[in-house]
Amino acid sequence: MQALIEDLVGSNCVGNEGTDIPVKQCWEQVQARFREEFGDATYNSWLRKVELVTVDGQRVMLAAPTRFMRDWVVSNYGDRLKDLWRSQVPAIRSLEIHVQPQAERPALSADGARPSFDGHVRPADTARALDIDGDFGAPLDHRFTFDSFVMGRSNEFAHAAARQVAESAAVKFNPLFLYGGVGLGKTHLMHAIAWHIRERDPSRRVVYMSAEMFMYRFIRALRYKDTMEFKQQFRSVDVLMIDDVQFIAHKNSTQEEFFHTFNALVDHHRQVIISADRSPSNLEGIEERIRTRLGWGLVADIHPTDFELRLGILQAKAEAAGSSVIVPLEVMEFLARRITSNVRELEGALNRVIAYGTLVGRPISIEMTQEVLQDLLRANDRKVSIEDIQRTVSDYFNIRLSDLLSARRARAVARPRQVAMYLSKQLTTRSLPEIGRKFGGRDHTTVMHAVKRIEELRENDATLAEDIQHLKRSIES
Repeated sequence: MQALIEDLVGSNCVGNEGTDIPVKQCWEQVQARFREEFGDATYNSWLRKVELVTVDGQRVMLAAPTRFMRDWVVSNYGDRLKDLWRSQVPAIRSLEIHVQPQAERPALSADGARPSFDGHVRPADTARALDIDGDFGAPLDHRFTFDSFVMGRSNEFAHAAARQVAESAAVKFNPLFLYGGVGLGKTHLMHAIAWHIRERDPSRRVVYMSAEMFMYRFIRALRYKDTMEFKQQFRSVDVLMIDDVQFIAHKNSTQEEFFHTFNALVDHHRQVIISADRSPSNLEGIEERIRTRLGWGLVADIHPTDFELRLGILQAKAEAAGSSVIVPLEVMEFLARRITSNVRELEGALNRVIAYGTLVGRPISIEMTQEVLQDLLRANDRKVSIEDIQRTVSDYFNIRLSDLLSARRARAVARPRQVAMYLSKQLTTRSLPEIGRKFGGRDHTTVMHAVKRIEELRENDATLAEDIQHLKRSIES
């Protein structure tokens, strides 16, 4: 087996410079591409705890800690994972994911592979518990604390509200509703609240998860007739934090369960914290009774960052990088002025500049920054947002913007919606899940289908091709 793996890796799994890459690094590259394609939230929820077992001939074998996680990854991401593996190891023909709790997994060998499964079905293969490693919530990021949150005028109210909730033993605002655009700090504040509460009172049960994960757990409970256990688990927590609640738009059964869970927790004076990309009153596809309850407590919005806040974030990030890395103030000011879309993109840009300077051994300067970030700077120069695309497309096809974001499937609405999704993928740097969320909380597969469909139609429909060219010129002008 060892020789087989070494032969396979030596001949097929190679790096950019043609050097051999161990199996473990192939898996790390697959994970990195998956994370880039589907986003951090999906990666942390579903792939972070899936581990490589071995490469056996033309087959990759992975291990998931629970059957629920295995089933969901296979159903929704199995084909894409296989494609990503084949891009690293062309000989791969199949990918299998088995259930094996982490405690039962043998240790990695020196080359990054594990011994094969022995063919026996583990108890976890038939288990139906909702817990994953004893905690049914998503993991918290240790970097997201109040100490690491940089405050400015655009987020000071949301920060103060989050602090108040985290430090108060009694429930004062229920729910706390945080909303704002992508990458402005909503998730950071939610994680910070959770860390602070756990530090102050470890006995309080704090559960954080995305609305997507809440829905998946509810679907699984229905499938295995575990709804009573589902209700007991969610209604026994002290603090429930649901991120990106707009994801459950148009999902009626999930909204029904969310409504009853929310009411049960509020009635028992348990803290509920919700985040979304828009205010409760603007959550299309969410039932009126839920929207009114989400606005009961304290609603705090996070505005787009201003120059001073972006500069402060960069300075804090540069200090955290250590004294061995010198980032001139003029470089940070340049980045703060040029990259205005969101904080994640801003921090990612600084990371790229620091990494390039460290690895290549060049001093960091504005000229070097422009060279390293030329693709990102071009994208930001366009200043194209999904909202701009949606408005332009709805005006061009003479339909209401609300219809474009709705669940309507009439051809007069569905085709412009597909065009808008296609242009969002072509003209912005947003991931497929992010684009889907901007279109009424749709799944990333819907966006993929729309992009593929428009690409096919453009080849044979001259009128549609002309419409798209006209829209592109209008959006980029």
